Amino acid sequence: MNQTNVRNFAIIAHIDHGKSTLADRFLEITDTIAKDKLKEQFLDQNPISRERGITIKLAPVRMKYSLEGRDYILNLIDTPGHMDFSYEVSRTLAACEGAILLVDATQGVQAQTVAHYNSAKKENLKIIPAINKIDLETADIERVDKELKDFFGFSKEEIYYLSAKSGQNVDELLKAVVEKLPSPRGDSNKPLRALIFDAVYDEHRGVIAFVRIVDGEIKKGDKIKLLGSGLKTDTAEVGFFSPFLSPKEDLTTGEIGYVVTGVKDIRLCRVGDTIAQADVQNTKPLTGYHTPKPMIFFGVYPKDQNEFVHLREALNKVALNDASLSISSEQSAFLGTGFKVGFLGLLHADIVRERLTQEEGIEPVLTLPRVLYKEEKGEIFEPFMNLTVFIPASFMGAVMTVCQQKKGELKNIEYHDKNAVLSYEMPYSMFIRGLFSELKSVSSGFASIDYEITGYRVADLVPLEIVINETPIDVLSELVYETDAYQDAKQKTEKLKEVLPRRQFRQIIQAKIGGRILSRSEIPPFRKDVLAKMSGGDRTRKDKLLKKQKKGKARLSNFGRVDLPPQALFSLISDLKRE
Repeated sequence: MNQTNVRNFAIIAHIDHGKSTLADRFLEITDTIAKDKLKEQFLDQNPISRERGITIKLAPVRMKYSLEGRDYILNLIDTPGHMDFSYEVSRTLAACEGAILLVDATQGVQAQTVAHYNSAKKENLKIIPAINKIDLETADIERVDKELKDFFGFSKEEIYYLSAKSGQNVDELLKAVVEKLPSPRGDSNKPLRALIFDAVYDEHRGVIAFVRIVDGEIKKGDKIKLLGSGLKTDTAEVGFFSPFLSPKEDLTTGEIGYVVTGVKDIRLCRVGDTIAQADVQNTKPLTGYHTPKPMIFFGVYPKDQNEFVHLREALNKVALNDASLSISSEQSAFLGTGFKVGFLGLLHADIVRERLTQEEGIEPVLTLPRVLYKEEKGEIFEPFMNLTVFIPASFMGAVMTVCQQKKGELKNIEYHDKNAVLSYEMPYSMFIRGLFSELKSVSSGFASIDYEITGYRVADLVPLEIVINETPIDVLSELVYETDAYQDAKQKTEKLKEVLPRRQFRQIIQAKIGGRILSRSEIPPFRKDVLAKMSGGDRTRKDKLLKKQKKGKARLSNFGRVDLPPQALFSLISDLKRE
């Protein structure tokens, strides 16, 4: 296929604006998937994606399309809309020449709409704007038209109006992909350069790299090298996505497809790396996407230490198809041996937890989340972000109150008809302190947000230590803001008092910073009736027994082993997680 007849494009949109449904219609129109086999959100093969109604992993697909007697190859890569997976969008766009910017006619422009548009413009992509769900009674096409003009400068003549669900006008949009998007750039006469935009692990065939051929071609049996890692290997198979893996003889300039590398460690086949011919010297690497550092960390432990090996194997298996995870060993006095695992965000962590349960049959315990702090010369630095909040203007007061309470500094306000866009600088840690849920709550669910990490700043953080009978509880101790320390201390000591069972000895729960006690609660001991077996006797003997009991309890209070029952600890951690 001549590269002038190829179109590589993505669908970019805010979450739930209908991109997966639109992809389904494209598959149907091009007869890529038979209609009787086309289930809803076909490209979301990940069961958790389907269950949640969101796209998590990239799903490329190659479609054949004819227009005015000419045959075309259309390579579509569906993209996620949730902010945790913006890295997936970035790697998609690096492999494309164009994108469809899809906006819900009932919701209008949202936070990720703007974020993904900006990412596409950075890649110099041609963008086709489209308004979806025009068949709904609540559609406000005129308002969304105005937003597309105000935010991005599109004219009414450039916009396509459709219903992905019913298929209304979808064929016109597909026609526009051919007519308005450019064919792939690249030189077929140059040595091979292929951009890796994703990779998965196959236990039988090793790493399967998802690639865009920028220059040259690649065939089965070619000797290749990964420029980033320097690794050399032979290609066991090449092909395209139909959307299933379909082998072919070669992949040529401009094509999107896959390469079976045989590499056994997915970390050696990094996203953004360049595949080149092994025998060609000084091949210039492509400017690719670099996987971001995880920003949120959890301790991940088995509920029973007998399951530790199972958990380790399960985490390693999940990591084979998710190179953005970071995993290292961690030890807790109360939970035993576990792992410190880094995630891209809270949703990412929740999805990995579900994968461990559904795919590997293990239910791990996740401790309180922590963000990635840095320590230098005795000072603690925390990550900061630029936060963008899209809301109906009527909720602006309540949203501003939440952002102010979350240590946000207002930078800008824009008004678009009945909507407002607020820009804040804020500590990234506010995500693990309930920011998203509180914004959704005060805006009746209408708020949408996006963020970008901007760097690190000195933070007024102090170590809050939780102790029971002077025994430190490591999994409940954490860094807190000095201004919030008393409130956090009180919350933890009171919650512990609720969930811990009573013992034969008194349990004194304290929250401390250094040697200073900020909050204290106490669980009294069971009172055993030591006089129950006495049918009579004088007062002196009774007093002697009571005095002996009192001394025994005092000894237990000092030396009794602090025992946190697993269920009580799990309940406490669950309640203290702020989002």
